[in-house]
Amino acid sequence: MKLLLDTHILLWWLTEPQKLGKKIDASIADISNEVWISVATIWELSIKHKLGRIELPHNFIEILHAEKVQILPIATQHALAIIDLPMIHQDPFDRMLIAQAKCEDLVLVTKDTMIKKYSHDYDFSIMSI
Repeated sequence: MKLLLDTHILLWWLTEPQKLGKKIDASIADISNEVWISVATIWELSIKHKLGRIELPHNFIEILHAEKVQILPIATQHALAIIDLPMIHQDPFDRMLIAQAKCEDLVLVTKDTMIKKYSHDYDFSIMSI
């Protein structure tokens, strides 16, 4: 399975794994699964860090590489896929994750109830807390 971690899931996995629940924690830990994060997530975290809302370690990317997390770039087809999304969710970062999950056949791991509203009509998989 290829998992795309939403921003809060990534942060919890790295800092508060007890918040993930057993199913998600086990799925991320399963070496047969690929764990991905989007460049959009790194972008969002960078903004939140700059605003003082979160702390990012200076070696954040090295931590991700050590954990075997793969980084998904934003491609043209991802940006264009947003055209087909209904305006249920206003967060541009989450909308990008939805488009990427669909385009790349990834399971989007999230707790965001707004994202869950897309899964049936937009045909992508979600794993939620």
